[in-house]
Amino acid sequence: MNNYTEILRQHNLKATPQRLEITNALYTSGHISIENLYDVMLKKFNSISLATIYKNINLMLEASFIQEVKIPNEKSVYELTKETHSHIICDSCGEIRDIELNLDSVISNAAQSSNYNIKKSALILSGTCKNCQ
Repeated sequence: MNNYTEILRQHNLKATPQRLEITNALYTSGHISIENLYDVMLKKFNSISLATIYKNINLMLEASFIQEVKIPNEKSVYELTKETHSHIICDSCGEIRDIELNLDSVISNAAQSSNYNIKKSALILSGTCKNCQ
């Protein structure tokens, strides 16, 4: 197991057993929904409530320790915060993967054509993964 205690502390978060397990679940799965996280947490903490999961997720979001991936027409999933990246999702099996793309020209063109000062971007691509083709 990685040194999650130190990483949590670097984000001004206490390293509670629940937060350590949430971090481990996020690290292991890559991307996880609240419902799946709740199922994972129940195996270790049989009396944990969904409210506790939400409370910890919200604190971790506020501390920028994790980030929300908003998928159109689906429930959000969460991941550990990392360098800027995009996501690709399989329409058949639902697998979500990180994908490194250079979006500089897309953002520049969008800013120029819209007269917006773009501060954030998120790109989610969908298709069929190799296993489902």
